[in-house]
Amino acid sequence: MNNHDTLRELLGHLMEEKALSIRKLGKISGIDHATISKIMHGKRKINIAHLQKLSRSLDVELMTLMEAAGYTTEFNKKKDVEIQDSIEMIQKILKTTNTYDGAFTLEQIEQEIAYYQNYSQSDEGRETILQEFQAKLDKTGALGPYIVKLRVMFSRFCTKQGTIRELTLMGAALLYFIITTDLLPDYLLPIGFLDDALIIQVISQHIESKKGFSVLEG
Repeated sequence: MNNHDTLRELLGHLMEEKALSIRKLGKISGIDHATISKIMHGKRKINIAHLQKLSRSLDVELMTLMEAAGYTTEFNKKKDVEIQDSIEMIQKILKTTNTYDGAFTLEQIEQEIAYYQNYSQSDEGRETILQEFQAKLDKTGALGPYIVKLRVMFSRFCTKQGTIRELTLMGAALLYFIITTDLLPDYLLPIGFLDDALIIQVISQHIESKKGFSVLEG
C-alpha cells in the first residue's frame, strides 16, 4: 500500500466515524472541498498546512496524519539515515508551508549542539534536565524512535554513565528537546518533531564517532 492509499483510507475512516462528507469536512477545516477531493483521489499532494487543519478538524494527532502522508517515513524506517538527506527532506517540507523563509542547515545544527553542550555543564542546565524532562514528555505526548533514544540518554545522564564528552552531548540532546526555542519556529509544530528527531540523530552519531558503542546499547 502506498502513502496515498494509506492517507485516503485513514481520512475515509475518520470522516465515516464522524459522519462527515467531503463538503462538511471542507467547511469545518477551512480547506476547499474540491482540494480535499483531489487529495483523496491522488490528484494533489497534501501539504503541512492541510495536515494541521485536518488534525484539528478530525481530532487526530498531527504525527499520525504525517506518517500516513509519508512525511516521516525516512525518520521511522531506518536508523542510519544520512544526515544531509534528512536535512534536505526537512527543507523540502518547509517549502510546502509557504510560512517560513529561514535557512535550515547542518552548520546551524552544529552551533545549537555546541551551545547546549556548554549549557548542560552548568548547574542551571543540569537542573533543567533533571526537573523538566519528564514534564516535557508528558506535555507533548511525543512518541517514536528518537524518544526511546532520549529516555536512554536521560537515564545515563542522571547516573553519569559515560565520559564527560558523551554526557555533555546527551545533555545537549535533552536540553534541545526540553527548551522550546528550536531552530524551527513553534508554529511549525509537526516539522518541529522532525527537527528534534534530527538533532537526536546528529548527536547520537557524534557520541558513536569517538567510541565504539551506541547510546542505545546495554
